[in-house]
Amino acid sequence: MSADGTWKLTVKTPIGERKSTLTLQGADAAPKGRLVSEEGNATDIFDGKAAGDSLTWKAHITSPMPLTLEFTAKLAGDSMSGTVNASGMGSWPFSGTRA
Repeated sequence: MSADGTWKLTVKTPIGERKSTLTLQGADAAPKGRLVSEEGNATDIFDGKAAGDSLTWKAHITSPMPLTLEFTAKLAGDSMSGTVNASGMGSWPFSGTRA
């Protein structure tokens, strides 16, 4: 199942919901793309891997604090859900829909 496209993500963190837009390309094997926060901060994703309906990728962010986020997602059509591990700060659920 291809995850290519634009995704609207919502992460439920201890400081509230954080929304972002994820653009994925080549998601059938090694996803590449860009994550843009609702504030407009953007970063490229890296270490992307795909297997069946599962995806993983990482992103460095600087706001609200510098962190490396590690996403683990399951796809179901035009939806995805999973967890985000934030550099020892904890793990939080996220969900997304293809735009």
